[in-house]
Amino acid sequence: MTNEILSQTKSSISFAMADLTTMKQKLLQLLCQLAYREGDFVLSSGQRSSYYINGKYVTLHPYGSLAIGRLFLSMLPEDTQGVAGLTLGADPIVTAVSVVSAYEERPIPALIIRKQAKGHGTMAYIEGPPLTANAKVVVLEDVVTTGASAMIAVNRLREAGYTVERVFALVDRQQGGSQLYQNEGLIFEPIFTILDLQNYQKNNSYKND
Repeated sequence: MTNEILSQTKSSISFAMADLTTMKQKLLQLLCQLAYREGDFVLSSGQRSSYYINGKYVTLHPYGSLAIGRLFLSMLPEDTQGVAGLTLGADPIVTAVSVVSAYEERPIPALIIRKQAKGHGTMAYIEGPPLTANAKVVVLEDVVTTGASAMIAVNRLREAGYTVERVFALVDRQQGGSQLYQNEGLIFEPIFTILDLQNYQKNNSYKND
């Protein structure tokens, strides 16, 4: 499946130069073909679900990473001074955004938030270049369910003296995360909701293996 998608994308004039609408459509296709699966699953939140989204199949895909980097960068406020996320799911996302930002002459550093403090050296929770006090940082996430994972990153960043007002996600499962962020005074914006994936799945002829 992955090789087929790579071949299809290579046949285009230049995926790297595609407009954002095309990027978003290709990203949705990748998510549905590679990351979305139906069945009986237990999520990290402990909830049972009839579907599962393994975002890493797309965030670590070359074209998925490029599309994610460009789309998230386009969403960031002009005064954004850093992007960050909780390891492991957000690692490739913040990296993609940072790399794309350099190519677009809008360099934005990436920060990775550890779930536990580093066991040696600086004993830090946050990895990445230090930012100025009160720097505005946007938290990025792959798949949001309850919203708890991204809130760990938000709290660690705020404890470090950074300003966090926004959380962006690749996919919102619409199971409470948005409400949590609203209650915490955060602006939340996903690229896709679960309905986008399920409608695309229903309206296209292919079937997951």
